[in-house]
Amino acid sequence: MRVARPLLARTILGTALAFVSFSPALADVIDGEWCHTDGRHMSIKGPEIVTPRGTHITGDYTRHSFVYVVPQPEPQAGQTVSMILINEQTVTLTVAADKAGTAQAPREEWRRCVARTS
Repeated sequence: MRVARPLLARTILGTALAFVSFSPALADVIDGEWCHTDGRHMSIKGPEIVTPRGTHITGDYTRHSFVYVVPQPEPQAGQTVSMILINEQTVTLTVAADKAGTAQAPREEWRRCVARTS
């Protein structure tokens, strides 16, 4: 019996540590309200986005990333916007400068913010 107790204790401790180490990642999602320091704002809810210009469209959604094509008549229409969740409060955004997506504009940092009211 004495041999089994240390093994049981290590198993319980290992399971608890594994659960704790995975918990923060499960809380992070890209869904929500995002603001840039220049006053732009966007909202993501699953595959739906309200762009900084206020257009409601859908894009390619994962819990930690979002990609969409800028719609007409917005500036940069036809270009691909890619966002990656860095942490619960920060998203980096890049706009592909060509259709192949090989050249990119400078990376932008967006912060989580509160929903706007009308």
